[in-house]
Amino acid sequence: MHATTSHPSPQKSVWLDTSREPPLDAAAATGAHHTQVAIVGAGYTGLSTALHLRQQGIEATVLEAGQVGAGASGVNGGQVIPGLKKDPDQLEALFPGRGAAIVERFGHAADLVFSLIEQYAIDCSPVRNGWILAAHAPEAMRTVRQRQAQWTARHAHVDLLTQEDVTRLSGSRAYVGGLIDHRAGTLQPLAYARGLARAGRALGARLFEHSRVDSLSRQADGWRLHGRGFEVRAEHLVIATDAYSGNLLPSLERSLINVSSLQIATAPIPDAFLDAYLPSLAGMSETRKLAVYLRRDPSGRLLIGGRGALREHTPMSLYQELHTRLSTIFPQARHLGIEYRWQGTVGLTIDELPHLHELEGRLLIGTGYNGRGVAAATTMGKILADRITGGELADILPVSGLTSIPWRFARLPLMAAAISYYRVRDRLGFGA
Repeated sequence: MHATTSHPSPQKSVWLDTSREPPLDAAAATGAHHTQVAIVGAGYTGLSTALHLRQQGIEATVLEAGQVGAGASGVNGGQVIPGLKKDPDQLEALFPGRGAAIVERFGHAADLVFSLIEQYAIDCSPVRNGWILAAHAPEAMRTVRQRQAQWTARHAHVDLLTQEDVTRLSGSRAYVGGLIDHRAGTLQPLAYARGLARAGRALGARLFEHSRVDSLSRQADGWRLHGRGFEVRAEHLVIATDAYSGNLLPSLERSLINVSSLQIATAPIPDAFLDAYLPSLAGMSETRKLAVYLRRDPSGRLLIGGRGALREHTPMSLYQELHTRLSTIFPQARHLGIEYRWQGTVGLTIDELPHLHELEGRLLIGTGYNGRGVAAATTMGKILADRITGGELADILPVSGLTSIPWRFARLPLMAAAISYYRVRDRLGFGA
Protein backbone atom coordinates (compact mmCIF):
# COMPACT_ATOMS: atom_id res chain seq x y z
CA MET A 1 0.00 0.00 0.00
CA HIS A 2 1.32 3.45 -0.83
CA ALA A 3 1.45 6.28 1.66
CA THR A 4 -1.37 8.76 1.41
CA THR A 5 -1.00 12.52 1.51
CA SER A 6 -4.08 13.36 3.58
CA HIS A 7 -3.73 16.19 6.05
CA PRO A 8 -5.37 15.78 9.45
CA SER A 9 -8.10 18.19 10.43
CA PRO A 10 -6.79 20.35 13.30
CA GLN A 11 -8.46 19.10 16.49
CA LYS A 12 -11.59 17.86 14.77
CA SER A 13 -13.25 14.59 15.66
CA VAL A 14 -14.10 12.15 12.89
CA TRP A 15 -17.49 11.74 14.56
CA LEU A 16 -18.51 15.31 13.69
CA ASP A 17 -18.17 14.52 9.99
CA THR A 18 -19.76 11.07 10.04
CA SER A 19 -22.79 11.25 12.33
CA ARG A 20 -25.97 10.15 10.60
CA GLU A 21 -28.00 11.50 13.50
CA PRO A 22 -28.30 15.24 12.77
CA PRO A 23 -27.63 17.97 15.33
CA LEU A 24 -30.59 18.73 17.59
CA ASP A 25 -30.42 22.50 17.00
CA ALA A 26 -32.32 23.01 20.22
CA ALA A 27 -33.08 26.56 21.29
CA ALA A 28 -31.26 28.30 24.10
CA ALA A 29 -33.15 28.76 27.35
CA THR A 30 -34.74 32.16 27.91
CA GLY A 31 -37.01 33.46 30.63
CA ALA A 32 -38.31 31.49 33.61
CA HIS A 33 -39.04 27.76 33.68
CA HIS A 34 -40.22 25.21 36.22
CA THR A 35 -39.59 21.47 36.10
CA GLN A 36 -39.67 18.47 38.37
CA VAL A 37 -36.06 17.54 37.52
CA ALA A 38 -33.39 19.82 36.10
CA ILE A 39 -30.39 18.08 34.54
CA VAL A 40 -27.16 19.94 33.83
CA GLY A 41 -25.21 18.35 30.98
CA ALA A 42 -26.34 16.72 27.73
CA GLY A 43 -23.91 13.82 27.59
CA TYR A 44 -24.78 10.17 28.10
CA THR A 45 -25.45 10.54 31.83
CA GLY A 46 -27.80 13.49 31.53
CA LEU A 47 -29.57 12.28 28.40
CA SER A 48 -30.06 8.78 29.78
CA THR A 49 -31.40 10.25 33.02
CA ALA A 50 -33.90 12.40 31.11
CA LEU A 51 -35.00 9.50 28.91
CA HIS A 52 -35.53 7.15 31.85
CA LEU A 53 -37.40 9.83 33.81
CA ARG A 54 -39.75 10.43 30.91
CA GLN A 55 -40.35 6.69 30.61
CA GLN A 56 -41.68 6.96 34.17
CA GLY A 57 -43.74 10.09 33.51
CA ILE A 58 -41.47 12.58 35.33
CA GLU A 59 -40.79 16.06 33.94
CA ALA A 60 -37.16 16.49 32.87
CA THR A 61 -35.35 19.57 31.58
CA VAL A 62 -31.78 19.26 30.25
CA LEU A 63 -29.51 22.31 30.13
CA GLU A 64 -26.39 22.05 27.99
CA ALA A 65 -23.68 24.72 27.79
CA GLY A 66 -22.79 23.82 24.21
CA GLN A 67 -24.44 21.27 21.95
CA VAL A 68 -25.50 17.72 22.69
CA GLY A 69 -22.38 15.57 22.90
CA ALA A 70 -20.02 18.54 23.13
CA GLY A 71 -18.03 16.84 25.90
CA ALA A 72 -16.67 13.32 26.20
CA SER A 73 -19.89 11.76 24.89
CA GLY A 74 -19.21 13.15 21.44
CA VAL A 75 -15.48 12.49 21.16
CA ASN A 76 -14.80 9.14 22.83
CA GLY A 77 -13.77 5.95 21.05
CA GLY A 78 -17.28 4.53 20.85
CA GLN A 79 -16.44 1.22 22.53
CA VAL A 80 -19.37 -0.23 24.46
CA ILE A 81 -17.72 -2.29 27.20
CA PRO A 82 -19.70 -3.98 29.96
CA GLY A 83 -18.44 -4.16 33.53
CA LEU A 84 -16.27 -1.74 35.45
CA LYS A 85 -12.52 -1.29 35.84
CA LYS A 86 -12.50 -3.65 38.83
CA ASP A 87 -13.24 -7.31 38.32
CA PRO A 88 -16.33 -9.05 39.75
CA ASP A 89 -14.59 -10.67 42.74
CA GLN A 90 -13.12 -7.31 43.74
CA LEU A 91 -16.50 -5.59 43.52
CA GLU A 92 -18.20 -8.22 45.66
CA ALA A 93 -15.44 -7.93 48.28
CA LEU A 94 -15.60 -4.12 48.27
CA PHE A 95 -19.39 -3.92 48.57
CA PRO A 96 -20.70 -6.75 50.77
CA GLY A 97 -24.41 -7.18 50.33
CA ARG A 98 -24.64 -5.21 47.10
CA GLY A 99 -21.53 -6.16 45.14
CA ALA A 100 -23.25 -9.00 43.28
CA ALA A 101 -26.03 -6.65 42.16
CA ILE A 102 -23.47 -4.09 40.96
CA VAL A 103 -21.64 -6.79 38.98
CA GLU A 104 -24.92 -7.97 37.48
CA ARG A 105 -26.17 -4.50 36.52
CA PHE A 106 -22.94 -3.21 35.01
CA GLY A 107 -22.33 -6.60 33.43
CA HIS A 108 -25.51 -5.88 31.46
CA ALA A 109 -24.57 -2.24 30.75
CA ALA A 110 -23.90 -2.95 27.07
CA ASP A 111 -27.29 -4.67 26.84
CA LEU A 112 -28.94 -1.44 27.98
CA VAL A 113 -27.09 0.59 25.35
CA PHE A 114 -27.96 -1.71 22.46
CA SER A 115 -31.57 -2.10 23.62
CA LEU A 116 -32.04 1.69 23.65
CA ILE A 117 -30.51 1.90 20.17
CA GLU A 118 -32.99 -0.67 18.93
CA GLN A 119 -36.00 0.69 20.82
CA TYR A 120 -35.55 4.25 19.60
CA ALA A 121 -34.02 3.48 16.17
CA ILE A 122 -30.85 5.44 16.93
CA ASP A 123 -28.78 5.65 13.75
CA CYS A 124 -25.33 5.23 15.31
CA SER A 125 -23.79 2.33 13.36
CA PRO A 126 -23.95 -0.23 16.19
CA VAL A 127 -21.78 -3.32 15.77
CA ARG A 128 -21.91 -5.98 18.48
CA ASN A 129 -18.89 -8.13 17.64
CA GLY A 130 -17.24 -8.02 21.03
CA TRP A 131 -14.26 -6.38 22.71
CA ILE A 132 -10.76 -7.84 22.73
CA LEU A 133 -8.47 -7.35 25.71
CA ALA A 134 -5.07 -8.14 24.21
CA ALA A 135 -2.22 -9.25 26.47
CA HIS A 136 1.01 -7.45 25.68
CA ALA A 137 3.24 -9.94 27.53
CA PRO A 138 3.04 -13.48 28.97
CA GLU A 139 2.91 -12.12 32.52
CA ALA A 140 -0.26 -10.17 31.67
CA MET A 141 -2.10 -13.36 30.78
CA ARG A 142 -2.50 -14.10 34.48
CA THR A 143 -4.76 -11.05 34.84
CA VAL A 144 -6.61 -11.99 31.65
CA ARG A 145 -7.26 -15.56 32.83
CA GLN A 146 -8.53 -14.36 36.19
CA ARG A 147 -10.89 -11.87 34.59
CA GLN A 148 -12.24 -14.38 32.10
CA ALA A 149 -12.76 -17.00 34.82
CA GLN A 150 -14.63 -14.57 37.05
CA TRP A 151 -17.04 -13.51 34.32
CA THR A 152 -17.53 -17.04 33.07
CA ALA A 153 -18.43 -18.11 36.61
CA ARG A 154 -21.21 -15.53 36.38
CA HIS A 155 -22.45 -16.94 33.05
CA ALA A 156 -21.08 -14.09 30.91
CA HIS A 157 -20.01 -14.88 27.35
CA VAL A 158 -16.28 -14.14 27.74
CA ASP A 159 -13.70 -16.41 26.08
CA LEU A 160 -9.94 -16.81 26.40
CA LEU A 161 -7.92 -16.20 23.24
CA THR A 162 -4.65 -17.76 22.18
CA GLN A 163 -2.03 -15.75 20.34
CA GLU A 164 -3.34 -17.22 17.10
CA ASP A 165 -6.89 -16.22 18.03
CA VAL A 166 -5.88 -12.61 18.68
CA THR A 167 -4.02 -12.47 15.39
CA ARG A 168 -7.01 -13.90 13.52
CA LEU A 169 -9.49 -11.48 15.10
CA SER A 170 -7.33 -8.37 15.17
CA GLY A 171 -4.86 -8.81 12.32
CA SER A 172 -1.99 -8.01 14.70
CA ARG A 173 0.87 -10.27 15.77
CA ALA A 174 1.86 -7.92 18.61
CA TYR A 175 0.05 -9.80 21.39
CA VAL A 176 0.52 -13.12 23.18
CA GLY A 177 -3.15 -13.87 23.87
CA GLY A 178 -6.13 -12.24 25.47
CA LEU A 179 -9.87 -12.50 25.92
CA ILE A 180 -12.95 -11.49 24.00
CA ASP A 181 -16.07 -10.21 25.71
CA HIS A 182 -18.91 -11.02 23.34
CA ARG A 183 -21.32 -8.74 25.21
CA ALA A 184 -19.46 -5.66 23.96
CA GLY A 185 -19.46 -3.70 20.72
CA THR A 186 -18.89 -0.35 19.06
CA LEU A 187 -20.99 2.58 17.90
CA GLN A 188 -20.73 6.12 16.57
CA PRO A 189 -20.55 7.98 19.89
CA LEU A 190 -21.80 11.40 18.82
CA ALA A 191 -24.69 9.88 16.89
CA TYR A 192 -25.61 7.82 19.94
CA ALA A 193 -25.72 10.96 22.12
CA ARG A 194 -27.84 12.79 19.57
CA GLY A 195 -30.14 9.78 19.29
CA LEU A 196 -30.64 9.64 23.06
CA ALA A 197 -31.51 13.34 23.00
CA ARG A 198 -33.95 12.87 20.15
CA ALA A 199 -35.62 9.96 21.94
CA GLY A 200 -35.93 11.93 25.17
CA ARG A 201 -37.48 14.89 23.39
CA ALA A 202 -39.94 12.61 21.63
CA LEU A 203 -41.08 11.45 25.07
CA GLY A 204 -41.49 15.03 26.24
CA ALA A 205 -38.16 15.97 27.80
CA ARG A 206 -37.17 19.60 27.36
CA LEU A 207 -33.69 20.27 26.00
CA PHE A 208 -31.92 23.60 25.85
CA GLU A 209 -28.55 23.95 24.12
CA HIS A 210 -26.15 26.88 24.46
CA SER A 211 -27.56 27.36 27.96
CA ARG A 212 -24.69 27.39 30.43
CA VAL A 213 -25.75 27.25 34.06
CA ASP A 214 -23.65 29.83 35.88
CA SER A 215 -24.91 29.39 39.42
CA LEU A 216 -27.08 27.21 41.63
CA SER A 217 -29.05 28.27 44.69
CA ARG A 218 -30.93 26.02 47.03
CA GLN A 219 -34.53 26.99 47.82
CA ALA A 220 -37.07 25.69 50.31
CA ASP A 221 -38.85 23.84 47.50
CA GLY A 222 -35.82 22.69 45.53
CA TRP A 223 -33.28 24.49 43.36
CA ARG A 224 -32.95 27.62 41.28
CA LEU A 225 -30.54 27.54 38.33
CA HIS A 226 -29.33 30.76 36.78
CA GLY A 227 -27.79 31.36 33.39
CA ARG A 228 -27.53 34.24 30.98
CA GLY A 229 -31.10 35.28 30.25
CA PHE A 230 -32.83 32.37 31.99
CA GLU A 231 -33.82 30.88 35.31
CA VAL A 232 -35.02 27.34 36.02
CA ARG A 233 -36.74 26.22 39.20
CA ALA A 234 -36.61 22.49 39.92
CA GLU A 235 -37.69 20.13 42.66
CA HIS A 236 -34.72 17.83 41.97
CA LEU A 237 -31.33 18.61 40.45
CA VAL A 238 -28.98 16.24 38.62
CA ILE A 239 -25.43 17.32 37.77
CA ALA A 240 -24.24 15.24 34.82
CA THR A 241 -21.12 17.09 33.72
CA ASP A 242 -18.40 14.67 34.92
CA ALA A 243 -14.95 15.88 33.75
CA TYR A 244 -16.48 19.01 32.17
CA SER A 245 -17.92 20.49 35.37
CA GLY A 246 -15.75 23.62 35.57
CA ASN A 247 -16.58 26.01 38.38
CA LEU A 248 -20.30 25.27 38.64
CA LEU A 249 -19.75 22.95 41.59
CA PRO A 250 -16.11 23.31 42.74
CA SER A 251 -16.37 20.39 45.16
CA LEU A 252 -17.20 18.11 42.23
CA GLU A 253 -14.26 19.37 40.23
CA ARG A 254 -11.98 18.69 43.21
CA SER A 255 -13.25 15.12 43.57
CA LEU A 256 -11.96 13.99 40.16
CA ILE A 257 -8.66 13.70 38.37
CA ASN A 258 -9.29 14.91 34.84
CA VAL A 259 -6.92 13.59 32.21
CA SER A 260 -6.65 14.08 28.48
CA SER A 261 -7.17 11.26 26.00
CA LEU A 262 -6.04 11.61 22.39
CA GLN A 263 -7.25 9.87 19.25
CA ILE A 264 -6.26 9.76 15.62
CA ALA A 265 -8.12 8.32 12.64
CA THR A 266 -6.63 7.23 9.36
CA ALA A 267 -8.03 7.95 5.94
CA PRO A 268 -10.44 5.23 4.76
CA ILE A 269 -8.49 2.08 3.98
CA PRO A 270 -9.05 0.58 0.50
CA ASP A 271 -11.20 -2.55 0.55
CA ALA A 272 -8.34 -4.67 -0.75
CA PHE A 273 -6.33 -4.01 2.43
CA LEU A 274 -9.12 -3.57 5.00
CA ASP A 275 -9.15 -7.11 6.39
CA ALA A 276 -5.59 -6.67 7.64
CA TYR A 277 -6.96 -4.41 10.38
CA LEU A 278 -9.42 -5.76 12.97
CA PRO A 279 -11.27 -8.02 10.50
CA SER A 280 -13.61 -9.14 13.31
CA LEU A 281 -14.80 -5.52 13.74
CA ALA A 282 -14.39 -5.94 17.50
CA GLY A 283 -13.09 -3.09 19.60
CA MET A 284 -9.72 -3.72 21.21
CA SER A 285 -7.69 -2.53 24.19
CA GLU A 286 -4.42 -3.68 25.76
CA THR A 287 -3.41 -4.97 29.17
CA ARG A 288 -0.79 -2.25 29.49
CA LYS A 289 -1.46 0.34 32.18
CA LEU A 290 -0.51 2.98 29.59
CA ALA A 291 -2.69 1.24 27.05
CA VAL A 292 -4.03 2.19 23.66
CA TYR A 293 -7.46 1.29 22.31
CA LEU A 294 -8.38 0.61 18.70
CA ARG A 295 -11.34 0.05 16.39
CA ARG A 296 -12.50 0.47 12.83
CA ASP A 297 -15.27 2.86 11.91
CA PRO A 298 -18.04 2.26 9.32
CA SER A 299 -16.08 4.16 6.67
CA GLY A 300 -13.09 1.84 6.91
CA ARG A 301 -10.89 4.12 8.97
CA LEU A 302 -8.64 2.75 11.68
CA LEU A 303 -8.80 4.62 15.00
CA ILE A 304 -6.37 4.51 17.90
CA GLY A 305 -6.52 6.38 21.18
CA GLY A 306 -4.30 6.76 24.22
CA ARG A 307 -3.12 9.07 26.96
CA GLY A 308 -2.86 12.79 26.33
CA ALA A 309 -0.81 15.62 27.72
CA LEU A 310 -0.69 16.40 31.44
CA ARG A 311 -0.91 20.10 30.72
CA GLU A 312 -3.39 22.09 28.68
CA HIS A 313 -1.24 22.26 25.55
CA THR A 314 -1.01 19.03 23.56
CA PRO A 315 2.22 18.79 21.56
CA MET A 316 2.08 17.21 18.13
CA SER A 317 4.64 14.70 19.33
CA LEU A 318 1.93 12.92 21.34
CA TYR A 319 -0.19 12.43 18.23
CA GLN A 320 2.91 11.22 16.41
CA GLU A 321 3.56 8.81 19.27
CA LEU A 322 0.08 7.36 18.74
CA HIS A 323 0.85 6.85 15.06
CA THR A 324 4.07 5.10 16.04
CA ARG A 325 2.17 2.81 18.41
CA LEU A 326 -0.28 2.06 15.61
CA SER A 327 2.63 1.07 13.37
CA THR A 328 4.00 -1.19 16.11
CA ILE A 329 0.69 -3.02 16.35
CA PHE A 330 0.16 -3.05 12.59
CA PRO A 331 3.53 -2.56 10.81
CA GLN A 332 1.78 -1.91 7.51
CA ALA A 333 -0.06 1.03 9.10
CA ARG A 334 3.02 3.22 8.81
CA HIS A 335 1.83 3.84 5.24
CA LEU A 336 -1.60 5.06 6.33
CA GLY A 337 -2.26 8.77 6.25
CA ILE A 338 -3.85 10.36 9.30
CA GLU A 339 -7.02 12.28 8.49
CA TYR A 340 -8.27 13.33 11.94
CA ARG A 341 -6.82 14.03 15.35
CA TRP A 342 -8.67 15.17 18.45
CA GLN A 343 -8.79 14.93 22.21
CA GLY A 344 -11.26 14.71 25.08
CA THR A 345 -11.19 14.67 28.86
CA VAL A 346 -11.72 11.61 31.04
CA GLY A 347 -12.86 11.84 34.67
CA LEU A 348 -10.93 9.46 36.92
CA THR A 349 -11.71 8.51 40.49
CA ILE A 350 -9.19 7.31 43.05
CA ASP A 351 -10.90 3.93 43.38
CA GLU A 352 -11.45 3.56 39.61
CA LEU A 353 -15.20 3.27 40.13
CA PRO A 354 -18.16 5.47 39.18
CA HIS A 355 -19.64 7.45 42.06
CA LEU A 356 -23.21 8.33 42.95
CA HIS A 357 -23.28 11.44 45.12
CA GLU A 358 -26.32 12.75 46.91
CA LEU A 359 -26.17 16.15 48.56
CA GLU A 360 -28.69 17.95 50.70
CA GLY A 361 -31.69 19.36 48.93
CA ARG A 362 -32.26 16.51 46.46
CA LEU A 363 -29.11 17.08 44.42
CA LEU A 364 -27.74 13.98 42.68
CA ILE A 365 -24.47 13.56 40.81
CA GLY A 366 -23.30 10.64 38.68
CA THR A 367 -19.65 10.76 37.75
CA GLY A 368 -16.29 9.03 37.34
CA TYR A 369 -16.50 6.50 34.52
CA ASN A 370 -12.75 6.03 34.19
CA GLY A 371 -12.80 5.48 30.43
CA ARG A 372 -15.88 3.19 30.36
CA GLY A 373 -18.36 5.99 29.78
CA VAL A 374 -20.56 4.75 26.92
CA ALA A 375 -22.06 1.81 28.81
CA ALA A 376 -21.45 2.93 32.40
CA ALA A 377 -22.82 6.46 31.96
CA THR A 378 -25.92 5.17 30.20
CA THR A 379 -26.49 2.83 33.14
CA MET A 380 -25.82 5.64 35.60
CA GLY A 381 -28.61 7.63 33.94
CA LYS A 382 -31.03 4.79 34.68
CA ILE A 383 -29.75 4.65 38.29
CA LEU A 384 -30.18 8.42 38.76
CA ALA A 385 -33.70 8.33 37.39
CA ASP A 386 -34.62 5.44 39.67
CA ARG A 387 -33.04 7.22 42.63
CA ILE A 388 -35.50 10.06 42.07
CA THR A 389 -38.55 7.89 41.42
CA GLY A 390 -37.79 5.03 43.81
CA GLY A 391 -37.36 2.59 40.94
CA GLU A 392 -35.63 -0.79 40.89
CA LEU A 393 -32.07 0.59 40.80
CA ALA A 394 -32.58 3.31 43.43
CA ASP A 395 -30.25 1.67 45.96
CA ILE A 396 -27.90 -0.36 43.79
CA LEU A 397 -24.87 1.93 44.30
CA PRO A 398 -23.56 3.26 47.60
CA VAL A 399 -24.34 6.95 48.00
CA SER A 400 -21.73 9.41 49.23
CA GLY A 401 -21.02 13.09 49.59
CA LEU A 402 -18.29 14.84 47.64
CA THR A 403 -14.74 14.40 48.93
CA SER A 404 -11.85 16.41 47.56
CA ILE A 405 -8.76 14.50 46.50
CA PRO A 406 -6.17 15.82 48.99
CA TRP A 407 -3.19 15.75 46.64
CA ARG A 408 -5.10 17.02 43.60
CA PHE A 409 -3.20 20.31 43.39
CA ALA A 410 0.06 18.37 43.15
CA ARG A 411 -1.37 16.10 40.47
CA LEU A 412 0.95 17.11 37.63
CA PRO A 413 4.25 15.96 39.18
CA LEU A 414 2.54 12.96 40.79
CA MET A 415 0.94 11.91 37.51
CA ALA A 416 4.24 12.37 35.68
CA ALA A 417 5.87 10.07 38.25
CA ALA A 418 3.02 7.57 37.87
CA ILE A 419 3.44 7.51 34.08
CA SER A 420 7.15 6.75 34.48
CA TYR A 421 6.34 3.98 36.96
CA TYR A 422 3.67 2.42 34.76
CA ARG A 423 5.93 2.60 31.73
CA VAL A 424 8.44 0.42 33.60
CA ARG A 425 5.67 -1.99 34.70
CA ASP A 426 4.42 -2.28 31.14
CA ARG A 427 7.92 -3.10 29.89
CA LEU A 428 8.19 -5.80 32.55
CA GLY A 429 4.96 -7.30 31.25
CA PHE A 430 2.59 -6.70 34.15
CA GLY A 431 -1.10 -6.32 33.37
CA ALA A 432 -3.29 -3.36 34.30
